[in-house]
Amino acid sequence: MIKSSDDFMTVADGVDDADDGREIARGGGISAWRQIADDIEADISAGRFPAGAQLPTEAQLATRFAVNRHTVRRGLSELAVRGLVRATQGRGTFVEARPIRYPIGPRTRFSEIVSRAGREAGGRLLGSAVVAADARTAAALGVAEGAPVIRLDTLRSADGTPISLGSGFFPLPRFERFGDAYLAYGSITGALASRGVDDYRRLETRISARPASAEEAASLDLAPGRLLLAVDSINVDGDGTPIQFTRALFAADRTEIVVES
Repeated sequence: MIKSSDDFMTVADGVDDADDGREIARGGGISAWRQIADDIEADISAGRFPAGAQLPTEAQLATRFAVNRHTVRRGLSELAVRGLVRATQGRGTFVEARPIRYPIGPRTRFSEIVSRAGREAGGRLLGSAVVAADARTAAALGVAEGAPVIRLDTLRSADGTPISLGSGFFPLPRFERFGDAYLAYGSITGALASRGVDDYRRLETRISARPASAEEAASLDLAPGRLLLAVDSINVDGDGTPIQFTRALFAADRTEIVVES
């Protein structure tokens, strides 16, 4: 049987101990990779591997569990599917942080929400372009279908971990060159303020769920097929004029959306 999790901590600390092996139970009806996944999950649940901690390498795990690296890799993949770990190319495998409580109410500000959770908010502009408003965007912004609007594609993160992937639409000519404003101020709120919108409120929010596409999973650093929360929202300025329609995809394992009145 697998030995105690206390033995495993010796491996994580890099201590070489030939007697510290953790053998897999053979012929018990449970796959070796699943036993590895269950055992590491127990270590994570017990706090032996806290949020953000790096797991031992595949080679270290293979040695301690007395299996090949392919079996270890399958176990780590299962943990990624469970939303417990995240593999980062060239860096290793890390324990996922606890989900961020993300309240949605009249004033929803990503940076403020993440900062209140004790995490560092980040945002990256993926692209900016003038596009023709489709029917849903036109209705949300109160413009004619096909009217030109500016689209901003962004990736937002907490402590460097991707949280949401979104496309925001803003009416023209009021928000011309809005991508430049976002780059200059580092947030939607700051960019809006630079255009004379000192405050704004949420008019409508619609939430649904679906599996991530391969491209979305890659952008959010998720295992393919993981669940996403799709959030469509409309923001208005102090006069009640629509200024922003956003289609955002949140990693469900990393976000706890709370609707407030």
